[in-house]
Amino acid sequence: MNWYEKLNQYFPVEEMKSKEHMEILLKEQGDIYHKDEGPHHVLMYAELDDFLFIDYLFVSKDARGMGLGHKLIEKLKEKEKSIILEVEPVNYDDSDSAKRLRFYKREGFVHAKSIGYRRKSLATNEVNALEILFWSPEQEDEEAIYEGMRKTYEMIHTYKDEQLYGESYQKVDEVLTFDEEEGPNKDILKNI
Repeated sequence: MNWYEKLNQYFPVEEMKSKEHMEILLKEQGDIYHKDEGPHHVLMYAELDDFLFIDYLFVSKDARGMGLGHKLIEKLKEKEKSIILEVEPVNYDDSDSAKRLRFYKREGFVHAKSIGYRRKSLATNEVNALEILFWSPEQEDEEAIYEGMRKTYEMIHTYKDEQLYGESYQKVDEVLTFDEEEGPNKDILKNI
């Protein structure tokens, strides 16, 4: 099974980029978009000057619980940049969604409470909400994480979208929102 088939079997269709999209990113954006692949994992990520974005992280069922996911995350943390990722909200009918969230929490990731993310899938035509998680060695504020997500959306998610899918994804301002009152300082703001 090739790397794309592994990802495609594990991630929901509404979250998947086409194989062609990822191959074009690897070829044309290879200075920032990377694939780390082994017999039991596939990690697709973007590295920009000030942050990393995990696009997909897959660890095969037979290798789970052996610390492989932890090692991959640690390798990224060694770059000493904030790490951002998207996860689907916990679906209690899908135990993998809860396991993924627990894994990232154990790795020190926190929810970006002030960032909203709702995107219409070109594959299903349905609007999907995702949660933004991040880890930061410098305790970055959520506004910096939001700006990183904007860059990711424009440079990675929508890269050549019309050419690849026959239509464009929504504009970034329709997909991402930032609510300062929901951020980590919301209690301070309410008392002012």
